[in-house]
Amino acid sequence: MNNDAAPIGAVGVVGAGAVGQATAAALVTSGLASRLLVTSRTSSRAAALVADLDDMRAALRGSTRPLTCHPADLMDCDAVVVALRASFTNTRATDVRMAGASANGALIAALAGKLRGYGGTVLMVTNPVDLMSRLFAEASGCRRVYGIGSALDTARYRAALATHLGAPLAAVNGQVIGEHGDHLVVCASSTTVNDEPADVPVPVIFNELCSRPGRISAGIGRTRYGPAGAVLETVHLALGLADGTTQLSTAHQGGWLGIPLRFTAGRPIPCLPQLTPSEATRFQAADAKLRTAYEALGPALQPILSTPERNLP
Repeated sequence: MNNDAAPIGAVGVVGAGAVGQATAAALVTSGLASRLLVTSRTSSRAAALVADLDDMRAALRGSTRPLTCHPADLMDCDAVVVALRASFTNTRATDVRMAGASANGALIAALAGKLRGYGGTVLMVTNPVDLMSRLFAEASGCRRVYGIGSALDTARYRAALATHLGAPLAAVNGQVIGEHGDHLVVCASSTTVNDEPADVPVPVIFNELCSRPGRISAGIGRTRYGPAGAVLETVHLALGLADGTTQLSTAHQGGWLGIPLRFTAGRPIPCLPQLTPSEATRFQAADAKLRTAYEALGPALQPILSTPERNLP
């Protein structure tokens, strides 16, 4: 798939909403791929986004060519970013991301059916991202599906802690795992600043992580650039363009939630830190919550999940 013009041949983006737009723009400016394939539930929306991205490419003299596509065309992509969102009104004050489980789940299940057996890397952005990642993986049979929620939470954590402590962002090393939601786990015990143990005000930082997305959405309608940044980082690691560790939602001991993965030449190895008893309890609670929520997605999605084709290599 690759050629000499860019490190990788093609990346697909499914969804032309706020996050899809920001992610597509980041990929075009990065120059990582020769082609960026965009598809959406509304073909005119995808075409408009591609035209706008092509103007960006021309202005920057970029090498990544944006194109509209059909879902079937994504099978030739090195990676596919899924940023679909159903139309629904979210009235929740807590567990906000869980509100879209059923509506978004129907879209994700349908997409997974069209991409059964896809052999590349899928990066899930659609919320609730831990559930949607598992749903896509089980319905499609794809072996490399990762949700970017904990990577985004970790970026927010490091930024918030750096601000609180008055430290350079680059000096902060810490991570967030578990659910991308109310059951996120701040790994305070393993967090360091300048390679020294950090005094993390967990309640303060936890509240900031929980409130930050709402403040962003209230101000500009939707979070977009943070998720795009997490996607771009993960593309580098998952496609072997760089080695390093990030926090992604993936299968773990029969469940599916955010854990640290160390990528070497594109191959991931789980690398959970040593957790304190309280951190371990929160992690187990996140796991239990997500398992229960996944089982409750409803019988409407089960025909897709139970088809034999989902186990295709």
